[in-house]
Amino acid sequence: MNDSARHLSGDASGLHARWQNALVAARGGGPGPDPLPYADALLARWAEPQRRYHTTTHLAQVLERVDTLAGHAADPDLVRLAVWFHDAVYRPDRSENEERSAALAERALPEAGVPDAGTAEVARLVRLTVTHDPADGDTNGEVLCDADLAILASAPKEYAAYAAQVREEYGFVPDDAFTEGRAAVLRQLLELPRLFRTPHGAAEWEARARQNLTTELELLTH
Repeated sequence: MNDSARHLSGDASGLHARWQNALVAARGGGPGPDPLPYADALLARWAEPQRRYHTTTHLAQVLERVDTLAGHAADPDLVRLAVWFHDAVYRPDRSENEERSAALAERALPEAGVPDAGTAEVARLVRLTVTHDPADGDTNGEVLCDADLAILASAPKEYAAYAAQVREEYGFVPDDAFTEGRAAVLRQLLELPRLFRTPHGAAEWEARARQNLTTELELLTH
């Protein structure tokens, strides 16, 4: 079994149910086609062979973190749909992944029965993951961005595995160029006044994330 097949088979069963529940809720009781073919098409994207970190495991983990933060969101089911789409298009050598992922949501969700307003909100949220900088009071955006960045607050061993997977995804980049680019990303994150916007994220994840980022930066540059 190849890597993409392992990613897909390992996580798909629970993810199908998560997709169906979120999509049906986003329809608001309206009609629509069978949700599962849409889930299969998205899961195939998340299992593409160029992925090492942005896999179905990442998808499942971000959905779990949305569950943790759901009480803060204005519409957690739209946030969950945004999680499904936020890295649905992912090419490490491209810079327009978020825009292409949002455009995919704008095509697929109306066909799947989601009203225009819900589709627009999902696409907006996907585009927000370019900056992870939601406006104050954008509770849906705060939940999505905190859930996506929560990996930064993981235990040291898990964080090291995440960092290694990111390096593998950028295996086509020479070491010196990767070090320079990754260090710039880490410094940019550390310079933010806050990484997490939800009360839970601020209390539970902020300090540990900053420690992990600082440690990675030190290892890269010394």
